[in-house]
Amino acid sequence: MPAAGPARDRAEPVPRAVPGAADRQPGAAGAGRPVPAAEGQASRTAGGDTPSAGRSGADRPPVPGDRRARRSRTHDSRTHAAPADDRPGDAATPATGGRRAARRAARRAGRAEASAGGRRRGRVVKAVAGFAAAAACCMFVLRGSEALGGIGGDRSGPAPAAAVDAPDPGRVLQIVAHPDDDLYFMNPDLRYSIAAGHPVTTVYLTAGEADGINATEGKQASTPPNKPAYAEARQNGIRAAYAQMATGDRGSAWKRTAVPTRGGGQAEVDVLVAKPEVNLVWLQLREAGTVYDSAPDSLHGLWDGKTSALGAQLSSGTPVKQRFSYSKDQVVRTLVGILEQYEPTTVRAQDPTPGRFPDTRKYTDHQDHFYGARFVQAALAAYAKDVDAKDRPHFAVQNYVGYFNGSLPSALGPDEAKEKLDILDTYAWLDKQNHCGSNAGCGDLKVADHPAGNGWTSTVNYARGTGTSWLTSDGEHGLWAFKVLDGQVALWHRSGPIGAWSGPRLLPGTGMDPGVATVTLPDGRIAAFGTRTSFGARPSDYRREVVYAVQKGPGAEEFGDWQSLGTPETADENWTSDISAPAVAVDGSGQLAAYVRDGAGSLRGRVQLAGGGWGPWASYGGADLHGTPVTATDGAGRRMVFAATTKSVVGWAQPKPGAPLGPATPTGLPDTTLPLTAEGREGGVRLWFRKPGSGNVRTALVTGEGGLKVNHLTDLGGLQGFGSVTASGHVLAGRSAGGLLGAGLGEGRPWERSPLMFVGAPSSTKTGRGTVSLAVVGLDARLYVTSSADGADAHLAPWLPVGPRNTAPPAAAR
Repeated sequence: MPAAGPARDRAEPVPRAVPGAADRQPGAAGAGRPVPAAEGQASRTAGGDTPSAGRSGADRPPVPGDRRARRSRTHDSRTHAAPADDRPGDAATPATGGRRAARRAARRAGRAEASAGGRRRGRVVKAVAGFAAAAACCMFVLRGSEALGGIGGDRSGPAPAAAVDAPDPGRVLQIVAHPDDDLYFMNPDLRYSIAAGHPVTTVYLTAGEADGINATEGKQASTPPNKPAYAEARQNGIRAAYAQMATGDRGSAWKRTAVPTRGGGQAEVDVLVAKPEVNLVWLQLREAGTVYDSAPDSLHGLWDGKTSALGAQLSSGTPVKQRFSYSKDQVVRTLVGILEQYEPTTVRAQDPTPGRFPDTRKYTDHQDHFYGARFVQAALAAYAKDVDAKDRPHFAVQNYVGYFNGSLPSALGPDEAKEKLDILDTYAWLDKQNHCGSNAGCGDLKVADHPAGNGWTSTVNYARGTGTSWLTSDGEHGLWAFKVLDGQVALWHRSGPIGAWSGPRLLPGTGMDPGVATVTLPDGRIAAFGTRTSFGARPSDYRREVVYAVQKGPGAEEFGDWQSLGTPETADENWTSDISAPAVAVDGSGQLAAYVRDGAGSLRGRVQLAGGGWGPWASYGGADLHGTPVTATDGAGRRMVFAATTKSVVGWAQPKPGAPLGPATPTGLPDTTLPLTAEGREGGVRLWFRKPGSGNVRTALVTGEGGLKVNHLTDLGGLQGFGSVTASGHVLAGRSAGGLLGAGLGEGRPWERSPLMFVGAPSSTKTGRGTVSLAVVGLDARLYVTSSADGADAHLAPWLPVGPRNTAPPAAAR
């Protein structure tokens, strides 16, 4: 069976290209050299579902004119002819030997070896920066060639030895509903990963066929519909965009192969020949064809049981020739099979709970987007449950905001926005040159009039995991880190100021969503808060609720069971379970409170009572709130809460410790990008946030005496970038342009870049001994920490990886 990837020893093969144990078939290309593409399968472009004119009918959100002048560029239009000696469609027999057991043993040995390597941590950290690119290049060129050889069959000879300290750059798997959702809503993260040479695979759930008309607005009425051809044109646009990002040449050749899936159908797997670590997987299910309206024959209808099976819409050029349909369970099983084969350490998905507009009650995102994301949630839960953690790496999840990005302040600086728009220009096929050699067209002309979409190329926002309080210290100056891996809260711990690190250890309890907030209780125990998603027996039972767990004693390794605070939402149908992660703080009276933004865009909260119980969900007002609120306590012990709107920041404050929050109060701050960070200092609460359209970090001190008052809004500069900023002592840190961590170490000092790409938000804390500690979780789902003296002339220490390598050295594991 010619497939784009290695197989595990399982009864039903699924697509996989890199990384993995490719059991090469006879006739497969050798490692390290290009593999011929299948005959007629050198097409290199594709697309996504944008609510542009003609795409989904009258329910489509309006797309305003481009915010930036489009550039007309002449691209290299040459087509790379692909030899025809390796045709798709032949099924291979899954391997049945002892490879799986060998891989398990190798993985365990690799983790033990990495644990022992903790004694060499000083040199390992600097090696991360120097070795990552070379390791990714060498390892994955080999594995990409193996992937093209197919699934099944045994390779002769022992696996070659791997370098003991070879770092794993991680593996990114993106799952989106339509072609172009990744380009609009996950970039620039996608481009950063590809540029770094990381293995990146994107799975497209639907064909994105829409109405089948591939034309600009002025020509849609005269263009006959052709759904297979339009689906092919969008694929061609995607292949061109990925080739452009990976090689600089939109015409770089792809290997297109049909492979069987765990769900009983077939998928197309495309491998970029010049960069075989870049893969595309096309499931080609039918899309809803409407953003909001009822469409039983869709992912939404399949999830809700309005249809028992969803059929495929095959593109005109796909090597998949088998007609098939999937039940709800078969879609989940297909995704689980892909997860098992690719073994990602970072999974990127769309937002499963985007909410509704308060006035019209229409979804703020395409129904395919968030029901597709719910299928991803179900598949990840099944994967984590069914595949023992010893037989797979840990994985982290990042969710992305969709259509509503166009209503939020722009998060990207001008250079990053231009890069993102350039990629969409390639996808939109602006020059109309037939560089792909396809009669269907080489891109998505529906978006050619507005490649920026609804301002989407100037921004990106994470839907979850934006909080910066997941690293905290204890009374003995030890450190505790909490992040969600495998759908459970992972705990790392360093005892005392110089003790050894332990972890990750997964706390009992599944279904946890990305994002953990911590707070230290008056008795010194740590409490961890988050949200948990459960599916229930019926589709309407989908539920997202606030939960918390409390340390059994100060400094204790064990935590109590997760306890539920419920949700202010009464039913999923009302607001799609759109609550934020909780913001938590203890005021000067020792009173603990948790706050969330609800689906209606207002602030809700629960306060712990003196006896340990909790009061009901209270409503604190506010409107047009977005993202996750933040809270901190000022010098007088008063709790303050802040939340971003599309135009400013709203605040609440206690008049005194122990009192209820006061009313929602405008702060007068200018518009800011979504993530806020708050810390009590200088007698008040200091806020940090980003300047829209710039990426620069700003700060303001808010005081509460006599009502909320904003003091001294200051621009701190930075290295552009986007997302949350963590602040402790003199240290500021956040994602910089290029995706690496940027850190500011004091007023007047230049910002520094660290050699780490990471998931979600960084976190920092003061240990109480004049030291600031800073942590991120890398794309390999591994914790990395550094520290600095809390002084004006201090520098960050080398980064320390914590715990075993998250996968065995690739050659040894295979």
